[in-house]
Amino acid sequence: MLKRFALERQRNVEKQNMFNLNEEEELTHYGQSLAAIEKLDDAVESDSDTEERGALSAELTAAHFGGGGGLLRKKAPSEQKDEELEKPKTRKELIEELIAKSKLEKRERQNQKEKTLELTEKLDSDWRKIQALLAHKTPKSERNAEVEKPKPDEYDKIVRELGFEMKAQPSERLKSEEELAKEEQERLQNLEAARLRRMRGGDDDKHMKRPTHVSADDLMDDFVLDKDDRLMLSYKDGAINLPEDKAETSEEEDHDGEEEEDHDGEDEGMEDGSDQEEDDGSGEGSEESDASDNYSDLESDAGSDGQEDHTEVKTREKKNKSKEEIKADAEAAKSELPFTFAVPESYESFLSLLVGKSAEQQLVVLERVQKCNHPSLAEGNKAKLEKLFGFLLEYITDLAKKDSPDLPMIDKLVLPLYNLCQTFPEAAAACVRDALQDATESMNEMLKIRSRSAHPELHVLVYLKITGLLFPTSDFWHPVVTPAMILMSQILTQCPVSSLQGIAAGLFVCCMFMEYVSLSRRFIPELINYLLGILHLAVPNKQTPNYTLIPPFKPHGKHTELLVIQSKEDTDTWVKSKLSLSDLRCLGNKTETIHFKLNCVAVCLDLLQKCVKMYGPLPAFREIIQPIALLLREHLPIADYPEKLQALHSDILKEIETYTKKLYTPLVFEKQAPVPMKMFTPKIMPVLEYGKRQGCNKVERERKRLIHKHKREYKGAVREIRRDNQFLARVQLSEAVDRDVERKRKVKELFNSLSTQEGEWKALKKRKLKGK
Repeated sequence: MLKRFALERQRNVEKQNMFNLNEEEELTHYGQSLAAIEKLDDAVESDSDTEERGALSAELTAAHFGGGGGLLRKKAPSEQKDEELEKPKTRKELIEELIAKSKLEKRERQNQKEKTLELTEKLDSDWRKIQALLAHKTPKSERNAEVEKPKPDEYDKIVRELGFEMKAQPSERLKSEEELAKEEQERLQNLEAARLRRMRGGDDDKHMKRPTHVSADDLMDDFVLDKDDRLMLSYKDGAINLPEDKAETSEEEDHDGEEEEDHDGEDEGMEDGSDQEEDDGSGEGSEESDASDNYSDLESDAGSDGQEDHTEVKTREKKNKSKEEIKADAEAAKSELPFTFAVPESYESFLSLLVGKSAEQQLVVLERVQKCNHPSLAEGNKAKLEKLFGFLLEYITDLAKKDSPDLPMIDKLVLPLYNLCQTFPEAAAACVRDALQDATESMNEMLKIRSRSAHPELHVLVYLKITGLLFPTSDFWHPVVTPAMILMSQILTQCPVSSLQGIAAGLFVCCMFMEYVSLSRRFIPELINYLLGILHLAVPNKQTPNYTLIPPFKPHGKHTELLVIQSKEDTDTWVKSKLSLSDLRCLGNKTETIHFKLNCVAVCLDLLQKCVKMYGPLPAFREIIQPIALLLREHLPIADYPEKLQALHSDILKEIETYTKKLYTPLVFEKQAPVPMKMFTPKIMPVLEYGKRQGCNKVERERKRLIHKHKREYKGAVREIRRDNQFLARVQLSEAVDRDVERKRKVKELFNSLSTQEGEWKALKKRKLKGK
């Protein structure tokens, strides 16, 4: 090989004309001569079955395209005599002959393909045998098995992985809120249209998109891929890295391709059979129609209509349904919720949407109302949805005012209320603020009536809870939260505690206060005073209390022993539980009443423990907590309570001691230096000298110097302004004089020209008179 290479190089060097390419050597392309390729006499061979499927036989081509008229062309006399002897063939016989010929040609092509594959495999095996001889290498079997390629180390693996690392691909554009709302509206409208069709018993397939006919000459120029299915090549641990789903799909595609090749003949047989069934109706009695038929339906590809669409299968299934099943589907569609709703204009229409539906259905209705009427879809949707917030708040009020309040439903309705509040914060703030104002006015009216209880109703407590969920409570001032806190302060300081229900409502307000100030840690004196009063109601002997009570609590009176425990038997069966709002309506027997009292004391102690942890770092904590500490140590009958309350009581006292042990300096007035007495010493004045300014001290001299400097600067500024004004006046006067001179000159020239014209006119007039 080296010698042959040297000879070829020498022959190329000895060329006389190096640019004459066709003189001594022959150019090739992939092993074939370019001169032979340019002749274009090679037969085109194709291994693909799909390309040969469209080829037509010689007889069919001659029948359709030989004379321009197909079977209707004029024939030779010899052919006419032969055909007169033969019986004319019907359309069915022609189709059967065509199918038989196509199957025969397909079988021949398949046999030829198999022979080609066998020869190719034989050639490959022979080539492997002689390949070692041509390369002058020993075969692999004779090589030393011990000699192996060195394995790549970790560094080479990392370098290869970095080289084939997957690059970041751009993601899809994030859609705006308006686009998402429009898509959601279209989706709900389509679902509602489908539901109405099912309700009427209509057919959905009428509106489905049917597959269009594809011609054999269609080049598919408008074909566009929906997505890019290409994969980025990457390596991991020296091996190619492919996603699992892609690897599985590739294997499935290969397997499916083999099955399609195996069953190709069967599919064509089925398709041809279907064509025969369609044409069975046109028998021998339709020879005139066959004569005028150009058999264009036979020219289409046999595999174009082979596979059945999913829509056709669905259509056949619907045709097989009975009337009872269609009627059942219509009834089921009627029972379904509509997918599109209009925003109610009044509270009555709002109730008509929700009444008679379960909690989940009501939430779905509210969600679909918001999606179908998004503010970006129409101009008036914003005002309508703002009204919807008020309707929803009023509906929650009605649920809370029932004899048996539906608190789980109220809890679920907070979510759509929160979504509307985030969309329309100003309108939501106005609605909640108006509701709180109405609650304040009603509470003030109840306080004027002495005979009725003034503790807040359940819907007012629900307002306070919703306010803390919808709006920020840590702001120093907020247009909704601040009025809510004022209302809670009025409840804790003005509403008299005369029943267990009032105690539970007050403790609920205390819990709301703790939630409101959990972040800001703002000191609430009404909260501390109310907890002290609640513990005072649990003290049995109130002879000489050494702590001070503030209204609405009194040291002695009718309702000062509401939480006192008379019997110790029921305390053993008590289990600590949370106070529920439903307990505000009514209580049961004596045991339940005692358990309720113990729950109230437990809640009060829990709140007191949180207050100690929150307000412990304050400088005035010792003075704040002193009355409560005295009550807990000396007056509260903790021995009559269960062990859990006793443990909680001891923990609170320990935490109070930890915060009160800290040393601090009390507030005192700042120390001031004593004022000295007046000394009766003579005032010494400096000797006056001629020409110097008089002054009693340095400060006065400095002040006078500044005054003198100010006057001097002021005069200089006035002088400069006066000079500037004079200069401007001179410039303006000179400009006015120049304008007057120019104006006079132009007027003089005008008069001169007019006098000259008048003289010429008079002279002309005289000449005319003399001529007459």
